[in-house]
Amino acid sequence: MQRREFLNAGLLGAAGLGLFGLANFSFGAATARAKGKFEITKTDAQWKQQLTADQYYVLRQEGTERPFTSPLNKEKRAGTFLCAGCQLPLFSSKTKYESGTGWPSFYAPLPRAVGTSTDTLLGYPRTEVHCRRCGGHLGHVFEDGPKPTGLRYCMNGDAMLFRPSAT
Repeated sequence: MQRREFLNAGLLGAAGLGLFGLANFSFGAATARAKGKFEITKTDAQWKQQLTADQYYVLRQEGTERPFTSPLNKEKRAGTFLCAGCQLPLFSSKTKYESGTGWPSFYAPLPRAVGTSTDTLLGYPRTEVHCRRCGGHLGHVFEDGPKPTGLRYCMNGDAMLFRPSAT
């Protein structure tokens, strides 16, 4: 094996780890990175007491759940997706679609529901999405979604709760 082949194999292996091996790895600190003041603020201990371990990992440590593991990915009922940290309504089921990525995806949030910041933790800029009320990490938004917005809000199911519409 020549040096170039060896280096290329190493880079491809590292990229594979980045895509698959880090799906449950947290780059964040003990609290969400979202900047600013939020209506709801709690100590780290209070968040740990309120949230499940998986919710805490995603919302407060900016973790990512493994793809295709969230029951919310298969949720088809009419209703509203809420922040698991503060119960702020985030997304309507009317904007949910199957992106094939393994995470609940939406083409638009509800008005005044989310905030964004730039995330460069993987070495390139991505737009991180957080709850505008508690600052909890929800996922990322990409510009490869369907009409009418062309956006894909790729959210962690562990960051949300689902409230079905009253019938």
